[in-house]
Amino acid sequence: MCTGKCARCIGGALIPLAIISILCNIILFFPDGKTKYVTEEKDGYGPRITQEVKYMGGLVGGGILVLIPAIHIHSTGTMGLFANRCGMFLSIALAAIGVIGALYSLTVAVLGIVNGPTCRGLILWGTPFKDRQDSYLNNRNLWSLCREPSNVVEFNLGLFSILLGASILELLLCGFQMVNGLFGCLFGTCLRKGVL
Repeated sequence: MCTGKCARCIGGALIPLAIISILCNIILFFPDGKTKYVTEEKDGYGPRITQEVKYMGGLVGGGILVLIPAIHIHSTGTMGLFANRCGMFLSIALAAIGVIGALYSLTVAVLGIVNGPTCRGLILWGTPFKDRQDSYLNNRNLWSLCREPSNVVEFNLGLFSILLGASILELLLCGFQMVNGLFGCLFGTCLRKGVL
């Protein structure tokens, strides 16, 4: 396969993954679809949202740090300014930035899943599943410890799982682009030869 065409496919796949990561992170700020958890303070210690949401792994890591390289990577696969060896060399560096962003998003998503959501138990707000011996992931009966926001465990699990999957795909695609960019840098993009 032509390295330019491969770059176009990789860039085209990275763009929706970055947008999905951004949207998931934004939605995580509004558990139960309400803004009150972002604006209310938790016993004077800030908003009542999960700590890992504030790290913005999906918005910054899997989003912006992948979206910018994805746009360049996609443009190296089309006839134009970046469809040359220099553009492919630059795509290696940008794909490395994408790998860093995807790793950050992956780390935050794993922490979000392992630590569980911030929620109100019987009386107090907190993170009831953090530092427990038994995992809440294996025991659905523990999910009832969270009274407010409603269905916050499913909400966090679903969105952090989507972020986890998207970041794994972004990591793989950016890694492939680093190898593809190396071949494109050494052997050219083959776009100028009329092969698309």
